Amino acid sequence: MVRLDENEISFPDPEVYDGHDGLIAFGGDLSVERIWFAYQLGIFPWFNPGEEILWWCPDPRFVLIPSEIKVSKSMKKILNKNIFTFSENKNFREVIKNCQQTERTGQSGTWLSDELMNSFIKLHEYGLAKSIEVWKDGELVGGFYGLQIGNVFCGESMFAKVSNASKAGFIHFVESNKNDIELIDCQSHTEHLESLGAKMIPKREFLKILHENNERR
Repeated sequence: MVRLDENEISFPDPEVYDGHDGLIAFGGDLSVERIWFAYQLGIFPWFNPGEEILWWCPDPRFVLIPSEIKVSKSMKKILNKNIFTFSENKNFREVIKNCQQTERTGQSGTWLSDELMNSFIKLHEYGLAKSIEVWKDGELVGGFYGLQIGNVFCGESMFAKVSNASKAGFIHFVESNKNDIELIDCQSHTEHLESLGAKMIPKREFLKILHENNERR
């Protein structure tokens, strides 16, 4: 495993370097420049508080092809009732703050440190990160955020204060962007996203799509 130099923004090539369970490198920093560079290579940070910064590119990769999204009959009924309304980039700070504070099964803390959160807020201010908000009766009840790299959306985290809020927001986002987004990177497997059609693909296939996308930008 490679230790990164804080004074140099570089990573091992994930196409030729296979770390243990997808762990590519450790160390470095969480600067906006490093995070943006990492995501363009298919690498993302994920670590527990108090640990060194860990950088990952797992094989296989969990992704969703927008045209393959699955919407259950029950979710179609919920969406047709217009219980929720949706917005984009209306309140990025509140979305990421809620993602940080949401308790998750099997996790005693959060991987989303204050430093990482502040870097994503800066990426949003630069127009590189976006949020999707889900509202009910004027209250923010769900949402998610991620990085937009050309035609690839790298999803980071989501939250829901009421049942089906984050799922409804994700479906709305995917169906509204089917013509503009080629791939949604979900990073790691969750049953929640698998039920919506996300699947595992080989890392090499994921990186090929990402590299072709970068060349078109």
